[in-house]
Formats: sequence, C-alpha cells, structure tokens
Amino acid sequence: MNNEFLDAFADLKKEKNLSDEEIIGAIKDSIENAYRKNYGASNVRVDVDMEQGNVTVFMAMEIVEEVEDPLTQISLVDAKEIYDGYELGDVVEYEIDPKDFNRIAAQGAKQVFVQKNREAERTNSYNEFIEKKGQIVTGKVERINNGTMLVSLGRTEGRVPVSEQVKTENFKPGDRIKVYVMDVKKESKGPQVLLSRSHPGLVRGLFELEIPEIADGTVEIKGTAREAGSRTKIAVFSNDPNVDPVGACVGNRGARVQNIADELFGEKIDIIVWDEEPAVLISNVLKPAIVEGVYINEDEKSATAVVPEQQLSLAIGREGQNVRLAARVSGWKIDIKSNDQLKEMGFDFDEYEDADETAEYQEIEEAAAEENIEETAAEDIEEIVEEEATAEEAETEAKEEEAETAEEIEEAEVEETPES
Repeated sequence: MNNEFLDAFADLKKEKNLSDEEIIGAIKDSIENAYRKNYGASNVRVDVDMEQGNVTVFMAMEIVEEVEDPLTQISLVDAKEIYDGYELGDVVEYEIDPKDFNRIAAQGAKQVFVQKNREAERTNSYNEFIEKKGQIVTGKVERINNGTMLVSLGRTEGRVPVSEQVKTENFKPGDRIKVYVMDVKKESKGPQVLLSRSHPGLVRGLFELEIPEIADGTVEIKGTAREAGSRTKIAVFSNDPNVDPVGACVGNRGARVQNIADELFGEKIDIIVWDEEPAVLISNVLKPAIVEGVYINEDEKSATAVVPEQQLSLAIGREGQNVRLAARVSGWKIDIKSNDQLKEMGFDFDEYEDADETAEYQEIEEAAAEENIEETAAEDIEEIVEEEATAEEAETEAKEEEAETAEEIEEAEVEETPES
C-alpha cells in the first residue's frame, strides 16, 4: 500500500471530518474483507501506521504436521525455517507482499472502504445534530419541494415541512435562515433532521443568543407561548435583584428585542415578569389589560381574572389570542370576567375565600385605598387652604370696610363742628 494511497485517505479524512480511528478501521475492514472474499482467507490481520504511511497485511497460519488447507495451515518444517522455536499448534504470522494484492481484491477493498466511510460519516452527522436538538442552527435554503423547504446545514440537509413554516414568511433558494432543530432520526440514508420556523423554541433560542443576561443565567426564561407570525409571550425572571429582567431583554431603546423581532419578520413580542404567586403571574401575563382581581382554584389549576368592563376585549384579545397565550405561558386555565358579569352569573365568591383576595388583588386594593387616601388628603388640604385664604380675604375686606367707615365718621364729625 503506497503513500499516495494513504494521502488520498488523509484528504478524505479532512474532507469528511473523520477521526484517525474511523479511517484506520475502514482501511482494515476493507482489506480484510477483500482477502476473505477473493482468497477465502479468514486469517488476515492488517496493521496501519498513518504517521509512516505504511499498511502491512499479515496472514496467520496454524502449524500442523500435515497441511490440509494451505491458506490457513503451515507445516512444522516450513515454520521452523522462519523460527526454530515454533512447535505444533503455534500460529505463525507472516507479511503478505502488497504486490500480491491484485486489482480485483483492491477494487473490493475500495468498495468496502467507501461503504465504511459512508457509515462513519452518517454516524458523525447524526451525533453532531442529536446534540443540537432543541437548539438553533443557521442554514441556507437549497430548494423548495412541494412546499417542504430543504435547508443545507453543511454536510447534512434538514427539512422544514409546511406545518413548521410561518405563513407570513417567504424564503427563496439561497436565503440564509435560522431554524430550530425539532428532531433528529437515524436512518439508512443518513440522519433526518426536522427543522422548524414556527416552534416556540425558536423565540427562546433567539433570546438566548441575543441577551447576554440570559446566556449567563442571570435572567431565566420561565415560559414561552407563541402564535407564529402574530404574537409571542415570553415570561422571564431575574436571579439578581439588581437586574430588571424586562429591561435586560428590551435593551437600550429596545435594540435587543427589535433584533429578535426583525428575525421573526416583525412578530409582536410581549415580555412578562414571572412570579411564583399565581395571582400576580396571571395579572402579568394578561397585560396590556389591567386586572382588578384574580380568583384562584388550586385544585383545578384555574383562575378567574376580573377586569374593568371596558378592558374585556383587550384582555381577551382578537379571537381570544391574548388570553390563549396567557394561559399557555403561565400554565393556568384562565377565565376573564367583569365584576358585573360575575354577579349576574351568581359567582360564589366565598368558594374562593381562602385564595380570592390574593396578593395581587390585595395590593391593587391597598394601592387604590392609599391613592384614595392621598387624593382625599390632598383635597382636604386644598379645601383648608382655600378656606383659610377665603377667611383671610374676608378679614382683610372687613378691616378695610371698618377703616373706611371710621374715616367717614371722622369726616362727618369735622363737618358738623360749628365755626368758632
């Protein structure tokens, strides 16, 4: 086996990204199989030295008194010519001249090597992408076949079926796109990589790529709900009290979240603060609607959110989108009502007595009460000030009137005094 042949294997190793062990294993298997097939010899051992560029083939022969199979046996007399210390039953290994490896055997070895090489390449590709399952990868659109988008991922091709595409997005061959790896299957023709542009994991992955605080674990993504092409709600939580999770995700002047929205072709993104208190969480996920109160049913993991009458349509959203996404991202079944609707339904407020006046609801009521107190106090102060000003003004006017009256009396007394 000459050096040029090994150089070809080295080039193949680099091109296909195969390890030395895989290359050596393929060479050994191909040559051994070719000898077995062409010579009927099952006692062949191949030694490969990739550094020196040497491939050595050894034939193992059993030492017998009378040779019956010249391919596997050697006489004691012939063995002692090689080494005088051999005895009956020993095994002699001797090198086969590569020149004896004829064209037919070489062709068989090549076919076996190609097959082994393909198997190793498929295994490597599968191992590479099985580790990327649940992550984002970048690829190039190769072609679109019956609606299925085929994306080149280097040595492997992935597919984005119609069901995992977004109707508002329009890609063409040659476009570079980011895709979410949904699944990887090992098949005879190579790994089948299933990709998605509509999966919520795509948004999560984009946030992990774009937001350093998420990448380093300072800010944690607690939940994601998406209606691809329209709106996404993502709930975040800060493990550092000094870091605002929403501010970190939005970035300076909204630059960070805008980059993500641009990748999603303008999809709207609601960033929500996660809270372990269900009532607070539900109030947060229903934003931009204002929630007056939340009644929790822990057993059924359901909640009734109370909003002002004029906020009902905003809380529910167009075709129920807002409340639907809120339920998905929070993990709670949410019903939205106004106070009047609950009363008309005969809602049993007492049933939720242990949990109805939840932290969020209490906070809202307390805030409202404080606001009312502050407003009342302000009004009282204003009224007192006005009253004091009015009293002061009245006192001033009375003094002025009194002064004018005294002056008039004095003038009258002067006029009535007779001349002397």
